Amino acid sequence: MFKKFLVASCLFVAVGCSTVPITGRRQLSLVSDAEINTLAAQQYREVIGQSKLSTNSTQTAMVRRVGQRIQQAVETYFRQQNAQDQLTGYAWEFNLIQDDAQQNAWAMPGGKTAVYTGILPITQDENGLAVVMAHEIAHAVAKHGSERMSQGLVQQLGGQALGAALSTNSATTQQVALQAFGVGSQLGMLRYGRNQESEADRLGLIFMAMAGYNPDGAVGFWQRMAARSNGASPPEFLSTHPSNETRINDIQSLLPEARKYYKAR
Repeated sequence: MFKKFLVASCLFVAVGCSTVPITGRRQLSLVSDAEINTLAAQQYREVIGQSKLSTNSTQTAMVRRVGQRIQQAVETYFRQQNAQDQLTGYAWEFNLIQDDAQQNAWAMPGGKTAVYTGILPITQDENGLAVVMAHEIAHAVAKHGSERMSQGLVQQLGGQALGAALSTNSATTQQVALQAFGVGSQLGMLRYGRNQESEADRLGLIFMAMAGYNPDGAVGFWQRMAARSNGASPPEFLSTHPSNETRINDIQSLLPEARKYYKAR
């Protein structure tokens, strides 16, 4: 059903589909990179302006250090793949938001990234934080936010209203964008679809390994996340993301590839 919707949407809006960098999966794309990066930067400024940033200098420095190392890994990886043009317009930024109730992190198109203090007890250390940030940044560079926003705009507005909504940056457009980027959700890290999660897991492991973080730490992190859910996750066939057990098994199968990129610093 979703595949039929995707094909029909591409034809209906006459904009076409784009290809996910690296993996080659086809995805719906109604918004240009320049438009989505500009919108994301605006939304990021608003979220950061309305949030309380952490005053813990040690934790804040760790978030920015991890982010910058993963940024360098992403830029190196895309350059090696002759795909550096996919990062045009990126203006990276990494912030730690003080909110112990939010076990969450997210990265917007263009490299704007936020981590909530509530997830730090689960990450436990810098390597665990790298698992989270590399995964979220992978969502951004794979254009999953743009893909989800495109789907949301089609569902809520229909093809005829898309041009007007994007040109006026309407309230509906902004709300769809925040939902697409996973902002403000307790389960923001789990909001993407199964294909998107699998892509982010694979690329995230590679990015963190290239940044000098041990990708094997991803298994422990997701095991801790699973323990926090207390068995509350729905059956996998009813869920938009892999079950905890499936994700951990999939990550274990991806580790041999990721380890090839790992050199401890």
